[in-house]
Amino acid sequence: VTDQAFVTLATNDVYCQGALVLGQSLRNHRTSRKLAVLITPEVSSGLRSVLRSVFDEVIEVNVLDSADSVHLALMQRPELGVTFTKLHCWTLTHYSKCVFMDADTLVLCNVDELFDREEFSAAPDSGWPDCFNSGVFVFRPSLKTYNLLLQFAAEHGSFDGGDQGLLNSFFSNWATADIGKHLPFLYNLSSSAVYTYVPAFNHFGRDAKVVHFLGATKPWNYKYNLQTKKVMQDGTIDGSLHQLSFLSLWWNIYSASILPLLEKLQKMEESEPEECKVTDKGVNKVAHSVSELSIHFKPQEPIPEDERKKWEEGRIDYMGKDAFEHIKKKLDAFLH
Repeated sequence: VTDQAFVTLATNDVYCQGALVLGQSLRNHRTSRKLAVLITPEVSSGLRSVLRSVFDEVIEVNVLDSADSVHLALMQRPELGVTFTKLHCWTLTHYSKCVFMDADTLVLCNVDELFDREEFSAAPDSGWPDCFNSGVFVFRPSLKTYNLLLQFAAEHGSFDGGDQGLLNSFFSNWATADIGKHLPFLYNLSSSAVYTYVPAFNHFGRDAKVVHFLGATKPWNYKYNLQTKKVMQDGTIDGSLHQLSFLSLWWNIYSASILPLLEKLQKMEESEPEECKVTDKGVNKVAHSVSELSIHFKPQEPIPEDERKKWEEGRIDYMGKDAFEHIKKKLDAFLH
């Protein structure tokens, strides 16, 4: 089916790891739809080439940021402002219908039946079931809808500072208007919420179709043992064997299908003549030994002109080098 697609978003090289595993999981379960990934200018050329080996389309879009620090602070997730960037998915008008999936989701079986649903179909959020979770949703690309969303965002903002608050306000009748637009929770199962209702998970969990790794800690933040094919526990996993099994599934796909692509890219970069090498090619090192696998990215050296342009465009790394504590240190050094 060439006019329908699964769509995801990778705002940087790290989130590309999630997007690649998601795309591969859709391939593994033989989806008949196209795969498209939206990327921002932050994604390096090396990762773009790897994405093209999994996705049918790699589409660069500009960063949209809610810049709503107050509401994002309530969630203790200041990085979520850039999730507004997913609104660009409505501009993919060469598709008649799409399913958006966050890069931290994983498909457990073929879910092509989602395309039988209409806009706006989504599953309830585990934290507030009268709201939908915006990690998986069915939509119809439309420039009219895109412009209305931007207008709504400018006039009303988002009650949580991210795309989920905005979309729930925009599609405000989701909770009451049409039960056919309520996806079963099995299409967007929160891996970390399983423990809140263990009997239900034990009864229904075997039918889960999509797992969503909600929260600040993502699958790529863990270490994986290549010999035992298990995630290495370090005390940060919330005691759930179910979450461990989902994390192991994610890493199994990563080690079997994505790691070879990244290693091939590394070898190509290492074999290039010195004069052809570019500092921001992409995968700096996928660190692994015989027994352990983990994802590491060396910080890229910033180019002053690029840094100035980012500030002028409002693309500021509040959590990293542009954090207030770092700026304060520079001011203190200058004053003293």
